[in-house]
Amino acid sequence: MIGRKHEKARLLEAASSKYSEFVAVYGRRRVGKTFLVRETFNYSFSFQHSGLSQASYALQLSEFWRSLKAQGLPDCPRPHNWFDAFESLGNLLAKSSSRKKIVFLDELPWMDTPRSNFVSALEHFWNGWASARKDILLIICGSATSWIISKVLKNHGGLHNRVTVRLPVRPFTLSECRDLTEEMGLRFSERDIAECYMVMGGVPFYWSRLQRGLSLAQNIDVLFFNSDGELHNEYQELFSSLFKMDGHHLTILECLGKHHGGLTRKEIQINSKLTSNGNLTQALEELEECGFIRRYLQPGFPKSHQLFQLFDNFTLFHYQFMANNRADDAHFWTNSLNSPMHTTWSGLAFERLCFQHIEQIQKSLGISGVTCNCYAWQFKGSDRRGVQIDLIIDRQDNIINLCEIKFTRKAFAIDRNYSDNLQNKLDTFIEETSPQKAVHLTLITANGVVSNNYSGILQNSIALEDLFQPPSMK
Repeated sequence: MIGRKHEKARLLEAASSKYSEFVAVYGRRRVGKTFLVRETFNYSFSFQHSGLSQASYALQLSEFWRSLKAQGLPDCPRPHNWFDAFESLGNLLAKSSSRKKIVFLDELPWMDTPRSNFVSALEHFWNGWASARKDILLIICGSATSWIISKVLKNHGGLHNRVTVRLPVRPFTLSECRDLTEEMGLRFSERDIAECYMVMGGVPFYWSRLQRGLSLAQNIDVLFFNSDGELHNEYQELFSSLFKMDGHHLTILECLGKHHGGLTRKEIQINSKLTSNGNLTQALEELEECGFIRRYLQPGFPKSHQLFQLFDNFTLFHYQFMANNRADDAHFWTNSLNSPMHTTWSGLAFERLCFQHIEQIQKSLGISGVTCNCYAWQFKGSDRRGVQIDLIIDRQDNIINLCEIKFTRKAFAIDRNYSDNLQNKLDTFIEETSPQKAVHLTLITANGVVSNNYSGILQNSIALEDLFQPPSMK
């Protein structure tokens, strides 16, 4: 299994615990949650069951009964409700001679149909039976992250603080995506992998659909722009599986998609015309938990000015290209290469990729163990040109890295004009923020920096290959 060392270790640690453990595994659709659990335990469980998509209460209960009969209770009576079903599950587990009885309930949110009392029955099973033993490992999993968060992780009733292990499954890094392409036999360069990441993010399932023998551009056309493409309708299916369809999540994402630098909560509420209440707060928290948006605050601003920024590669790719393919061109991506729209997108997408690999940038700077605050910065002044800095790394070791990010096909050459531009940014930042730290100019590029008369203005340079360093095992 590629990657997932931390997640696998946490699951195995729970399995070896001296007490019963309740594990919640969650994350976006297609990120590999089910695969992780099954591979970790070699597809061997005391009991496993997966909820059915859009099935009725009666059918969900009936299928759970079938699983009970097939996995050790052939004479199990038909349950009349979820309390009966979980009581029978307890009877099945009590018969097991395994040191740790591992229960894997996949797509759990689908089982919670209206007026089914499913959550109450789950609470009773855990609180009244499983937690009173020392040999139960209950693993729940689901792509409907809003359900996992609101009904389990933030439950204010019988499940409050009952989950012992929270295990979010995040997308792969560049390094892990490279390992996956090598395993698949794809002959992609590091630049190809980076561009693919800028389109798909690190969602393993998307990468698994890439075909040998096709170029990256051909693969993207086949998967996303062909009307029969496997991921042609992924945008709609992605959000219908993750969140309650009250429209809040998509409205927020569409609003943020039009504002690259991000918006405050108040600005989101005004631009999206959503009511400023608990539903808006919950939607923002769920989008952040799933990695679709990020929240950051520039130093010197009050907490009310914290910005929310759309951060998901695939969602931004959809808004920029798929939503604009009004002619249903099956080769829209290939035909867009080197266009102004593609050039603008690739520059912004590479900036986002760098933010998604801050850990690797810190490693390249030799500051892996140093606490840092990372954010973008801009100044709109009347007396001089406006200044925007792509990435600021404010370090606890009394250094600030002002990072410019450039996505070019050749090594980047600093000329006199660009050197003056960098100096202006440096001077403006120091003048406006009065930092009590040393400020270093840093350039992050796709293909390195040409050494010339002007490159000495830099204290550091980081190339694309540096972003491919493996992630640490946290």
